[in-house]
Amino acid sequence: MISIAIDGPSGAGKSTLARRLAADLGYVYVDTGAMYRSIGLYAVRCGVDPHDAAAVEALLPRIKLEIRLLEGTQHIYLNGEDVSEAIRAEAIGMAASAVSAHPAVRAFLLDTQRGLACSQNVLMDGRDIGTVVLPDATVKIYLTASAEARADRRCRELRQKGQDAVYETVLADIRQRDDQDMHRAIAPLKQAEDAIRIDTSEIDFDQSFALLRRTILEHI
Repeated sequence: MISIAIDGPSGAGKSTLARRLAADLGYVYVDTGAMYRSIGLYAVRCGVDPHDAAAVEALLPRIKLEIRLLEGTQHIYLNGEDVSEAIRAEAIGMAASAVSAHPAVRAFLLDTQRGLACSQNVLMDGRDIGTVVLPDATVKIYLTASAEARADRRCRELRQKGQDAVYETVLADIRQRDDQDMHRAIAPLKQAEDAIRIDTSEIDFDQSFALLRRTILEHI
């Protein structure tokens, strides 16, 4: 089986690019971030502090996650509810970053993530795919962009959805998320030694897609 691991910071475009790449290559797309976001969402809904490891761990036996492909689009279900949209809120992104630092949460999801790569060609994105989840991935890519470029893209995305977005606030949130992800004790965000680094700060989506596609095809 072929496995493609794409890691990188929040807002680098991993999920959007990975989803299109998987469809183009005929691979199964696995959005690991959606899994962590779902656990973060559940914690928030239960009134549990996502930073409280013991409290979050106590919730895990009550959580059932499912990934389904509906009309070519991946949907994630939390205890039978389609939460694909609900997990994209900014506050849930911060909760996801917090719960992903807990060893119990990572162990809860790790076997599921690895199992998906054992039986089919997959393209998986996250923050520790190439370093922890799939250390023997066929191709590893570290996708990044400057914090300023990521904040600008996120603002435009939010405004297109009719939501208010203040650039300075979004930039501060991104920097805080980066700091959390890069300095957590368990599986911090970092580039794998054998990963190919791709910086999209100065190129648009179509150019990023073409560069990623070419890079993957050259290495499989």
